[in-house]
Amino acid sequence: MSLSIDRAGALLSIDIDAVIANWRAVSARMRAGARCAAVVKADAYGLGADKIAPALLAAGCRRFVVATIDEGIALRPLLAEAEILVLGGPFPGTEAEFLAHDLLPVLNSPEQVADWVAFCRAQGQRLPAVLHVDTGMARLGLSQAEATALAADRRALDAFTLALVMSHLACADDPAHELNAQQLARFNAARALFPDVPGSLSASSGIFLGADWHADWTRPGAALYGIQPTAKGANPMAPVVRLQGRIIRVRDVDAGDTVGYGATYHRADKGRLAIVAAGYADGLFRSLSNRGCGHLGENRVPLVGRVSMDLVTFDVTGIPAAQAHPGALIDLIGPAHGIDDVAREAGTIGYEVLTALGRRYHRVHLGGIGQ
Repeated sequence: MSLSIDRAGALLSIDIDAVIANWRAVSARMRAGARCAAVVKADAYGLGADKIAPALLAAGCRRFVVATIDEGIALRPLLAEAEILVLGGPFPGTEAEFLAHDLLPVLNSPEQVADWVAFCRAQGQRLPAVLHVDTGMARLGLSQAEATALAADRRALDAFTLALVMSHLACADDPAHELNAQQLARFNAARALFPDVPGSLSASSGIFLGADWHADWTRPGAALYGIQPTAKGANPMAPVVRLQGRIIRVRDVDAGDTVGYGATYHRADKGRLAIVAAGYADGLFRSLSNRGCGHLGENRVPLVGRVSMDLVTFDVTGIPAAQAHPGALIDLIGPAHGIDDVAREAGTIGYEVLTALGRRYHRVHLGGIGQ
C-alpha cells in the first residue's frame, strides 16, 4: 500500500541508486574471483523487494537470497535471469514447488537432505541444492558429524547436484571475537569434505573481516540498505532511507505541564511542542519514548513523552515558526540521524528498525537502473 502524500502522516523515501552503489562498493571489497549476491529477504528488509531486486539485477547481480519459498515465488517473475536461494529450505511436500519456480533450496538438516534426495530420485533428475553446515550458530545447518556422514554417502550425493556449501557467522560484527576464526576453520574443514564445490560464509559484516572470510560468494544484506557493517569508524555505506513525519499541530505548553500517556515528561518551563502523525504502529518503537529525536533542518528536536500508536511529540522550543508548523516534515531518519542512531536510542539494531517500518507511510522509490 502506498498512500497519497497529501493523506499520509509520513513520507518514506528509499534511494535505490544508493542500494546499487552499496552493492557495488561491497563487491569491490571482495577478493579476486569472489562474487557478491544480494539478500532481499523480508521484502528487501522492508524496503520493497519488487523495486530493489530488479534494479540490482539490472546492475549486474545474478544471485539473490530470500528466507522463504513464498518470497522466492514472488520474485521469480522479476528475476528471470538470476538464481534465487531460499534459506529456509523446503518444508516436507514443497519440493515440487522449488522445481516449478526454479528456486535453489538450502538444505539445513539431514531430514531436508533426505527429502531432497528422494524427490530428485522420483523426478529422475540431479537437481541443484545448497548445503548449509553449522559452524557455530547452533541453529540451522548440518553438524560436522552430519556433514561427514553425508560426504561418505556417495549414493545420496549422486542423487542431486551440490551447488554450494554455506555457513553463517555468529559474531562478525565483533572483529575481535574468537568465534570468527573458529568458524572460518570449521567452514574450511567442512568444505574439504566436498571438493570443488563453491563456498559462501560471509554476510555484510563478515565481508569486512577480510579476504579469508570471502570464500567464493558473499551474501550482503544489511550493508546494501545502509546499515553500518563495521564495529567502529564511519559507516562506509551510503544511506538509503529517509523517513519524515508530518506535523499535525504545534502547541504551547506551560511549566509543570506533562506530555503523553503516563505523564512521563514534565516541562520545567514554557515551551512549544510539535505533534507528528507517526507512532509505534508505524515502526517507531515505544522504547524511543523520552530518548529519541528528530531533525528540522539542522536543528535537533528531542522526542518527549511516550511514543503512542499513532502520534509522537517533539520539543520545538526555539525553532522558528517557518520551520515548525502544521504540515511541515520532521526527519525521523535522515542525513543527520541515521538508522543506526535510531537503533541505539531504541536499544535495538538497524535490522529491526528497517523491517519494522510501517505500511501507512507514503513510500517513494528513487532512481534505479531502468527506472
